[in-house]
Amino acid sequence: MEFEPVIGMEAHAELATKTKVFCGCSTAFGAAPNTQVCPVCLGLPGALPVLNKTAFEYVIRTAIALNCTITEKTVFDRKNYYYPDLPKNYQISQNYACIGYNGWIEINVNGEKKQVGMDNVHLEEDAGKNLHPETGGAESLVDLNRAGIALMEIVSRPDMHSADDALAYMETLKNLLQYLEVSDCKMQEGRLRFEVNISMRRKGEQKLGARAEIKNLNSMRTALKCIEYEIKRQTDILSNGGKLNQETRLWDEASFCTRAMRSKEQAQDYRYFPDPDLVEVHIMPEWQEKIRRQIPELKDAKLARFIADYGLPEYDADILTSSKPLATYFEQCQKFHNNPKSISNWIMTELLRELKCREMEPDDCPVTPRHLACMIKMIDEKTISGKIGKQVFSEMLTTGKMPDVIVMESGMSQILDEKEISAIVEKIISENQDTVESIRAGRDKAMAFLVGQIMRATRGKANPQLVNQILKDKISIK
Repeated sequence: MEFEPVIGMEAHAELATKTKVFCGCSTAFGAAPNTQVCPVCLGLPGALPVLNKTAFEYVIRTAIALNCTITEKTVFDRKNYYYPDLPKNYQISQNYACIGYNGWIEINVNGEKKQVGMDNVHLEEDAGKNLHPETGGAESLVDLNRAGIALMEIVSRPDMHSADDALAYMETLKNLLQYLEVSDCKMQEGRLRFEVNISMRRKGEQKLGARAEIKNLNSMRTALKCIEYEIKRQTDILSNGGKLNQETRLWDEASFCTRAMRSKEQAQDYRYFPDPDLVEVHIMPEWQEKIRRQIPELKDAKLARFIADYGLPEYDADILTSSKPLATYFEQCQKFHNNPKSISNWIMTELLRELKCREMEPDDCPVTPRHLACMIKMIDEKTISGKIGKQVFSEMLTTGKMPDVIVMESGMSQILDEKEISAIVEKIISENQDTVESIRAGRDKAMAFLVGQIMRATRGKANPQLVNQILKDKISIK
């Protein structure tokens, strides 16, 4: 009997507002615990919430970009449940009238385009964060700085059927949110989190099976591990005649498996009811249109502009626009030094490799656009060679120093003095007479050996073009 997975996802994105969704507390990341709180986000008696208009408009912007129908009248509801990091014992969310619904997003899965439907897009407040000391003590700590941060929830339809589908969806959605400038989506800081709903059914059936929900996944890699594990776990149970329970599970990284937490809640378990402290909001057509006009340049438009304005190949432009931070990094480099193709090459090779290894966003990299552009300018001006540039790049990653400082301190400047290079060339020729005779006899490949010896003697600092020209002149070949 053959089974197929059915996957839906809930994405939670913290919105890029300076203050929280219902109060004026700061949303800055990394502050000391419980220093960015007030009576409103602490849920103290008598404190009244006031809606952050920017956060609300960011959700409308996202819903428009996701091809959703925008509701004409929306309200906020109280979602009742108790956790230590939820000060009010309820969360202000939306259940009965979400901001957007019935949308879709297009994903590219191994060259095949697919659509994933959107059930709804709504606005709510984030909870705090429980901290469990690694010392193994019985106590846990609670940091409420995150409580009340504007949180957008995007609920997909169960339209995905593989880990590849899920990965394409997560990457496409993250990319879109960054381009919309509604969230920086830094998963390492909890700004974007996914919850996976997965069930199995017999191939050809339409009815959905009992689903498992894995909550609060702050990396795509972990989400994929959960999907792959759950496909195997559920398939094994069904193949052996067992029955699956609808439940909430968590990922256990140490054991590399999911574990049951509790039975899956239904809407009635949360006892939703309209929040009496917040008025309903009417989203008029003219307001929608104003927000639509404010949507920034998205990926497809930016890709076309990179090809037209910078003369880049489509391949380069596609990679550079694969994320908003990367596209921004490229354009900032251009402001410091105008050499689009060379900048593109360095970004696609050296920079992207390091970002992947360090699981880092471009705007967090020690090699800033100014660093990279100034280093490329030094190569173009023949102050250093491309080979030395790689050493400088590595040093910039480690120290954060500017390239000119590194070159000055390390004596890496390129040798351009013809007399100095000639002397080194003559020495190498005298030490390798057999190779010289091979070159004169027509074995051109032997030339590379001599060039290598010269570059080694100068620690890579000799100008390669001068080396080649002087070497050819010295051994009298054209």
